[in-house]
Amino acid sequence: MRRKIQRSMILVIAATLLVSMALLTFVVYRQNVGLMEEEARQEAGYICAAIEASGSAYLEEMDAQQEETRVTWIGSDGDVLYDSSEGQEDMENHADRPEVREAFQSGAGQDIRESDTLGRQMFYYAQRLSDGSVLRVSKTISSALGSALQILPGMAVIAVLMVGLAWMLSKWQVSKLIEPINKLNLEHPLENDVYEELTPLLESMDKQNKEKEAIANMRKEFSANVSHELKTPLTSISGYAEIMMNGLVRPEDVRGFSERIYNEASRLIVLIEDIIRLSKLDEGGGEVEKEEVDLYALTREVCSRLAHKAEKHSVHVEVSGEPVSILGIRQVLNEMIYNICENAIKYNKPGGKVDVWVGSTLKGVKVIVTDTGIGIPEDQQERIFERFYRVDKSHSKETGGTGLGLSIVKHGAILHNASIHVDSSLGKGTRMELTF
Repeated sequence: MRRKIQRSMILVIAATLLVSMALLTFVVYRQNVGLMEEEARQEAGYICAAIEASGSAYLEEMDAQQEETRVTWIGSDGDVLYDSSEGQEDMENHADRPEVREAFQSGAGQDIRESDTLGRQMFYYAQRLSDGSVLRVSKTISSALGSALQILPGMAVIAVLMVGLAWMLSKWQVSKLIEPINKLNLEHPLENDVYEELTPLLESMDKQNKEKEAIANMRKEFSANVSHELKTPLTSISGYAEIMMNGLVRPEDVRGFSERIYNEASRLIVLIEDIIRLSKLDEGGGEVEKEEVDLYALTREVCSRLAHKAEKHSVHVEVSGEPVSILGIRQVLNEMIYNICENAIKYNKPGGKVDVWVGSTLKGVKVIVTDTGIGIPEDQQERIFERFYRVDKSHSKETGGTGLGLSIVKHGAILHNASIHVDSSLGKGTRMELTF
């Protein structure tokens, strides 16, 4: 980054210097051309005045003095009477020259073109004398360009010095610019007092840090909860097995102890299965492809499997609605609906009811489960989807819940881009909506 910034600064400065040199050369060239034109006009005026006063003899005396200026005297018929360059004897009639023709007509004329005689770009200025003849003064344009180009070596030296100075200054400036960035406190991005342009980046970093911290805390809490949840049934199994191993159980009590060991082992298996399901959902559901799933048929199937549990809790379950399909992972959808309906049965009252409705609405496909159970306190409704969170821990223990059921529902909803809405009143029941 440091090198890129420094290189960019040098390139900008070098490009600026080159453009400045080109513009300055052009300005000097134009200024020299202007001065040369004015000088030609003045010389023409002086020579005309001298000829008027001294006659053609002045031209003979001037011939040895003029080197950079070409002087031509043209008669009223266009014939060349005198030319300071060599070979004037063979010169053709000049009456058709633009500057000469203009001088014959208006008294003075000028033109810029390539000389047929000298083969160079020339500036011509012609002035009519009192006898009707025309005096023409011409100068080479290349001399103006040469004067302009004479400044280039000096400018090149200055440019090299400026680029060197710019390199040193840019190196120092870049170091000053980069220093606050190198000293950024990445642990607490918003505490940095740095460039305003970095604010969105720092805010994004702060958000990511908080998310990472939240995930880390969640993992720690999850690990602690898993350890606790696994330890409880294992302790019971170990204790009952140790009593039986030491022969401290009467023969008639062996069945009861064995049943307790079996129940705790079953609870342990269910817990492990739920943890595996959550791990898969955390990974995005694995590599299972989505398929068309009829939610109504799936819900009836789930409730049929829960019929025995509903009968055990003296709860009546009724399914209504219409066939409706969505694109999803059948196994995950099955676990989501199963966990919601199972909770509605487990946390219901004897003689209670669970209504399950599946169908299409203006907001999307919905699965609505309504029960007449114990309800959820309003201050805990946001937390019921946390892993291992239980509203009524004692009741959950009696019903054999792992505390992971609604976490599976939440992750499944995220996987299917679905939303969950909970409406519950303590002692009156709960209504839970899944909207796809």
